[in-house]
Amino acid sequence: VQLQASGGGLVQTGDSLRLSCTLSPRTSRMYVMGWFRQAPGKEREFVAAFRQGTTYSSDAVKGRFTMSRDTAKTTVWLQMNDLKPEDTAVYYCAASSSAVLTIVTMKKGEAEYWGQGTLVTVSS
Repeated sequence: VQLQASGGGLVQTGDSLRLSCTLSPRTSRMYVMGWFRQAPGKEREFVAAFRQGTTYSSDAVKGRFTMSRDTAKTTVWLQMNDLKPEDTAVYYCAASSSAVLTIVTMKKGEAEYWGQGTLVTVSS
């Protein structure tokens, strides 16, 4: 199983960016897919996740970031609006094939599969 994240870049405060994460092989079935980020010098933190039809997001991005997915459930997107310098980080896509993995556990970063990360830099 591989997760391919893309879409990062350099933007200005207030701009928007959309990240993509594609799962392969397409026959893989993941019960949870989500996004994490790690800013320079900081620990990795939860951003957003889908679990069994429900979307969860952190307080830091709620109202600004929206997670969506395709009907085949092999691609997820993270639409990031009103970006701020504190959103600067490497963003990672993560997924789990466990049907019993709770969102609490997912938020702790206990996912089975991780993408390579894509850098988002927001200038002030």
